[in-house]
Amino acid sequence: MTNSQRPYGNRRTPLPPAQSPADGVPSPRSISKEDDRPAPSGRQRDAFFDNAKYLAIVLVAVGHAWEPLKGDSRTLEAAYSVVYAFHMPAFIIISGYFSRSFDMRSDRLRRLITGVVVPYIVFESAYPLFKRVVDNDPQQEISLLDPWYLTWFLVALFVWRLTTPIWKLVRHPLPLALGIAMLASVSPEIGDDLDLQRVLQFLPYFVLGLCLRPEHFHLVRRRSVRIAAVPVFATALVLSWLAVPRMSAAWFYHRDSAQELGGPWWAGPVMVLATFGCSLLLTACFFAWVPGRRTWFTALGAGTLYGYLLHGFVVKGGDYQGWFEPSALHTPLGAVVVTVLAAAVVTFLCSTPVQRVFRCVVEPRMEWAFKRDAARPPRERERVEQRETREKVDA
Repeated sequence: MTNSQRPYGNRRTPLPPAQSPADGVPSPRSISKEDDRPAPSGRQRDAFFDNAKYLAIVLVAVGHAWEPLKGDSRTLEAAYSVVYAFHMPAFIIISGYFSRSFDMRSDRLRRLITGVVVPYIVFESAYPLFKRVVDNDPQQEISLLDPWYLTWFLVALFVWRLTTPIWKLVRHPLPLALGIAMLASVSPEIGDDLDLQRVLQFLPYFVLGLCLRPEHFHLVRRRSVRIAAVPVFATALVLSWLAVPRMSAAWFYHRDSAQELGGPWWAGPVMVLATFGCSLLLTACFFAWVPGRRTWFTALGAGTLYGYLLHGFVVKGGDYQGWFEPSALHTPLGAVVVTVLAAAVVTFLCSTPVQRVFRCVVEPRMEWAFKRDAARPPRERERVEQRETREKVDA
């Protein structure tokens, strides 16, 4: 998001347990960063979530590529609003789902630093420098307190993860999170530091993910839901087309308060609830369409953090260099070409070769930066013993 997911019978494949780790833009990995071996859980990655993350990151890139073109087409602007209604909520819900086991244990805090804080510092510095050079804007400042373009999500993920123990402790976490989001929507004095408006207004989606269980995902992946998703998306597109001249898509950015968007204060809480309902419905329909089997793009789901952080350079570079200005692109066929190119670019950026090149800044090991955890070997032995016991029980 810029400034400006077969019917199941008795033989269904279980989803990953809550203990599965997650790193960065929701990437529940069964590969440990420390040694690149299968994680202690011994479980394979679930194809459904990898498929969902890949498809969602494609929609993110496509949405960003549509921004310079959508002003010329009411239909494209309607599609843009529908996509923005659910692509980030889908990411955030999955992030919350795979953050359920997060606590203040030292190894998890290290992974939070290396997988979220370090990429934030690197890319929050790299994007302004990129603008200085490519856009010939030497006045562009670097500020770690003012997330630039895509980096707001890393700030948000850091805050959400740190507060996970609190949400697991309180009795009614989702209503509380919605209440906080509603209060934020009427508080323009929050300002732009760390993009706290987005952190707070997107919070309910993360908390919802914390509250979900595997059976909830099975519910939306039934054949009946998949069929019902067709008229739901069709209706959403029609309503969005009708709303183009009457409602700003900025309500789905959750970047500003109601007053900053030119509305009365009471519109903030109303729109938080309205957009939450719309986003949740469309996200459920999206999950219903996500294949649960392994596909050609399943492996790319492990690299969504790379695609997320890197595709912005391509989109912004094209904007700075005038790639979107040719009139041929401001036609229906041009929009299709831009869509295909954006999907292809982000697919490449999620690939293994790109991950190898940029792992040093996106998922650095940084063993040198941390004290040795004396409790780690006993924990690893305990995990191995638990896995062996579980395997014996399953046998």
